[in-house]
Amino acid sequence: MSDTILVWLDTILQGLLLGGLYALYATGLSLIFGIMRLVNLAHGDLIVAAAFLILALAEHAGINTVVAFIISLPVMFAAGYALQRWLLNRTLGEDILPPLLVTFGLSIVIQNALLQGFSADTRRLPLGSISGVSVPLGGGIAAGVMPLLSLFAAVAVVFALNQLSYRTRLGRAMRATSDDAETAQLMGIDNARIYAVAMGLALMVCAVAAFFLGSRSTFDPTTGPARLIYAFEAVIIGGLGSLWGTLAGGIVVGIAQTIGARINPEWQILAGHLAFLVVLVFKPRGFFPRAFD
Repeated sequence: MSDTILVWLDTILQGLLLGGLYALYATGLSLIFGIMRLVNLAHGDLIVAAAFLILALAEHAGINTVVAFIISLPVMFAAGYALQRWLLNRTLGEDILPPLLVTFGLSIVIQNALLQGFSADTRRLPLGSISGVSVPLGGGIAAGVMPLLSLFAAVAVVFALNQLSYRTRLGRAMRATSDDAETAQLMGIDNARIYAVAMGLALMVCAVAAFFLGSRSTFDPTTGPARLIYAFEAVIIGGLGSLWGTLAGGIVVGIAQTIGARINPEWQILAGHLAFLVVLVFKPRGFFPRAFD
């Protein structure tokens, strides 16, 4: 096999792995939109906040980073439940502007709180030597262990949420609320509680995304908006409300970025945005548009 083919195979592989991370960014956003039609502009900042939570537990409490990540999952669920139950539920209604304004304000609050608490320095989660370990695949191609784990985590999260949706009472309540909130409420479903649980689940996914974000790159209090942009692109490419579509959308953005970087390192981010625009032109509703998948 020629060197050129191997180079491009490696490029696509790295894009696939990067896409797994972007899918983790986007899955919580897709879940929330699919259930309550809420566009959470603070989503990226919540991912960064989860990363700082894991970092604080690991550094200041002297806990192993993986253990800190596990502890962060119920903490983020509780934070999401409380956030939705006592703040965001008050903004939901026919007008989409109030939740947009509230989550925009929440984004600013989170960024400034993180700046006050952690300064503007870039950080990285302490994972030791595993963060640099790779698996050789032959022909000079290798895949990093953490990027591989992030892709497997993205698939596992989407699979778990789909199983929850179709095989549990909670999932059926979520789908019913997504289809017709008023009718679901008349049938005895507590929409406010369903929304709060959904936001809790979304923030648990944010914690998973934060763990792999911090293990693969640096982060600081202002990196949330960029994560939000990648999440939006993945959600829209895949189709609003489709979880498997979100995974596909993240992979499209990731591969586009690595191909752009291979052509010219300065084109990496631009190539992802261009792929997003091309999909919007030819498939404005995304590849797999569904109300809730």
